Amino acid sequence: MLTELRVKNLALIEEEDILFDHGLNILTGETGAGKSIILGALSLALGQKADRGMLRDETKEALVEATFTVNEREKQALMQLDLEAYEDQVILTRKIGKERTVARINGETVPAPRLKQAGAILLDIYGQKEHQSLLSVKKHMELVDDYARKELASLLPEIRESYGEYKALIKEQSEANLDEGEREREKSFLELEISQIRDAQLKDGEDEALEEQYRRMANGQKIQQALSLSENLLNCDGGCLEQLGRSIRELHAVSEYDGKIAQIAAALSDAESIALDAARDLENLSDDMAYDPAAFEEIRQRLDLINTLKSKFGPQITDVLHALEEKEEKLSRLCDYDHYLADLEKRVIKATGELEELCKKATSIRQKAAGELSEKVREALLSLNFLQVSFEVELTRGDYTEKGWDQGQFMISVNPGEPIRPLVQIASGGEMSRIMLALKTVLAGQDDTQTMIFDEIDSGISGRTAQAVGKMLSSVAREHQVILITHLPQIAARSNRHFLIEKEAEGESTVSSIRPLDEEGVLKELSRMLGGDELTRAVYDNARELRARAKEE
Repeated sequence: MLTELRVKNLALIEEEDILFDHGLNILTGETGAGKSIILGALSLALGQKADRGMLRDETKEALVEATFTVNEREKQALMQLDLEAYEDQVILTRKIGKERTVARINGETVPAPRLKQAGAILLDIYGQKEHQSLLSVKKHMELVDDYARKELASLLPEIRESYGEYKALIKEQSEANLDEGEREREKSFLELEISQIRDAQLKDGEDEALEEQYRRMANGQKIQQALSLSENLLNCDGGCLEQLGRSIRELHAVSEYDGKIAQIAAALSDAESIALDAARDLENLSDDMAYDPAAFEEIRQRLDLINTLKSKFGPQITDVLHALEEKEEKLSRLCDYDHYLADLEKRVIKATGELEELCKKATSIRQKAAGELSEKVREALLSLNFLQVSFEVELTRGDYTEKGWDQGQFMISVNPGEPIRPLVQIASGGEMSRIMLALKTVLAGQDDTQTMIFDEIDSGISGRTAQAVGKMLSSVAREHQVILITHLPQIAARSNRHFLIEKEAEGESTVSSIRPLDEEGVLKELSRMLGGDELTRAVYDNARELRARAKEE
């Protein structure tokens, strides 16, 4: 549930902190007061692309922060995104500056798309034009699956996996249809590649060791010069070792007079021992590092061979060796081609049968869900002031997909005597809006999402239809938090919490503010919505009666 929305330095808003409640939260105000800015701010908190033109003061950052309390389902879904709630809370934050934007979840910086993923779990937004999505038949099946979500939850991943195996086998089968000439050419080519890899006798990690040797030998002259100079500095007349020995002897001669001198002499003796060991190591290394042109050329040729194979078969030796296994297997199939084709056919038949059974299960679930959804949507549409309505989900069998073979569309008749026809062909814009509201209401009963947001769903309706829509939203708000922008008093009268958005001039700028209304404030706002600016006793009494009737229902 959305509990708090903080907005700062965004468009017409300087700074607002909105505390939402359970039930039906209504937002009203004059046209242009800034109602859309509130939902725009929430969309930014959910990862929508930021428009820096929305900064009220370009010298300061804009801030949007949405705080949610989460239930167990939401916690589990968030954990799959590697997100964790703290004390049953999730805070989505978006900072928008002139140069960059920053997204955070519970204080941790995340990419903006992660906000979208979290937001999809935490709330459902019904925009002004969402009903237009019903013009796409694909959307119809998505809504059916939303209704059957719990029953399909474990089955759809199985279908997806089975479909992937089926598609891979079908592709292999289509590529396996080679005539005898093509097979012989393919065999010859495979034998050549296999021979190249086998003859190389590659060993994992060999290239790295050879490259190290190559670098060392390629810089052999420089290394030899450094080793020779170091040996000379240590061993020559007057060198480091001779100077250390002389210093030690001098100090030993006077060490009996001062204990500290004895300590220094002992330390120099240790240094002399280390230097002697280093001198021997340098001598041995110098012998080992003797440049051998033949060995260097052998390493170079070996590296050329390895790199050629890596460029053809993979970036690493392990990839080349894996390619060898695949090519040997493919050659084996070509050598016993009839047996391979027969085995492939069996595997295709088996995979098809397994996919078929899974698709049948999905169809059975969808048919049951379609029947229930049809009846519930029909009842919801009748309650939304349709005089007579028939509504069905038509399911047909199509090709295999990762969701099964089902295709479907909504069929509807809204007038007596009219045959039932595809929804996309007959419903008007106003009817589409009510149909989508009915679907959302029905799906809300199947959904664990706590918060539903509706942006001016009352567009194009009035009178009894508006009253019916308000009644339906009140019903949804008994089980969900509903946040709604509306222009209709019949809907606003049903609020559990009512916010008024106002715009006023401050000096040379305009500011939008939002405040919760007490009961008297609600009645005044309903009066404004009913009668305009002139607040008469009759209008006020009408508002009070509307509010009282809404509370009784």
